[in-house]
Amino acid sequence: MFKFMFSFAFFVVWTVAAAPANFDSAKKLASRIYAPEKQEFYCGCDIRWQAGKGIPDLKACGYQIRKNGPRASRIEWEHVMPAQQFGSPLSCWRNGGREQCGKTDSLFKQMEADLFNLKPAIGEVNGDRAHYRFALLPPQTPQYGSCEVKVDFKSRQVEPRPQIRGDIARIHFYMADKYNIHLSKAQQQLFMAWHQQDPVDDTELKLQQRIAQHMGHGNDFVTGKKVWQLDYKASAFGLNKQPQASQIVAVAPVQTGQASGQVLGNKRSKLYHLSHCSGYRQVSERNQQWFDTEQQALNAGFKRAGNCSAETSIGAED
Repeated sequence: MFKFMFSFAFFVVWTVAAAPANFDSAKKLASRIYAPEKQEFYCGCDIRWQAGKGIPDLKACGYQIRKNGPRASRIEWEHVMPAQQFGSPLSCWRNGGREQCGKTDSLFKQMEADLFNLKPAIGEVNGDRAHYRFALLPPQTPQYGSCEVKVDFKSRQVEPRPQIRGDIARIHFYMADKYNIHLSKAQQQLFMAWHQQDPVDDTELKLQQRIAQHMGHGNDFVTGKKVWQLDYKASAFGLNKQPQASQIVAVAPVQTGQASGQVLGNKRSKLYHLSHCSGYRQVSERNQQWFDTEQQALNAGFKRAGNCSAETSIGAED
């Protein structure tokens, strides 16, 4: 008990450093934060850190290269909640995707650099995961040797190893709460189950404390100060310092009941999806066309997708 109280007091009085201003600075800082752990996120492979760059020990952890050897041999920084999920509702995304948001939108830069959402990952797995959603998948032949992660390229879904599912859930709760990001009912139910099945351990708690020293606040879903429940009302505390209306377009109400910039059309199928629809995250970037309202989509010749009210996942759209 004495040791715990001493370490907690030390943490409280330690000077809080400034949060990273952009993704590049976040990656440099994250490499220092995660260096003591020496373990990659998705596969659990050991990492050797050299001059701020991570090199995974693929042989020791039984990792087998699926396709991309050069990327498999390096550690990259993975956004557990992908950039497309937190960036696509912003107006800048409609005007040039992630590159445009990274140049012009301060809210996107803040979200992209959020240290709680970054994890060290084998580059090949990071590339294969892309912006696919997490899910439970049917049994399949191992794709990466002893690494337990599964990627279904057809449905655009990923199943992580059981040891990190709770971590993934609590990161999504944090991002959704801080930036008022929509999670579908199916996502919420899955993550709530993962949170219970894989509770917070000492490693996750220590990482949370290190990151909090730089972010200026903790992940309350790790510390237990907050508990996610179905249809949880987000505090949106990360938006309080974003005065420009263009930056909070994702949460501004419009007459259709949908947020501006959250009506997503598929230029190939001529169908549109709302933010709660199961197909909303599955339209490939090259086929995306954004509208502020449903009426705009209808006027452009689009129709609402037939599965738009469903919460279950469907196959990807090309």
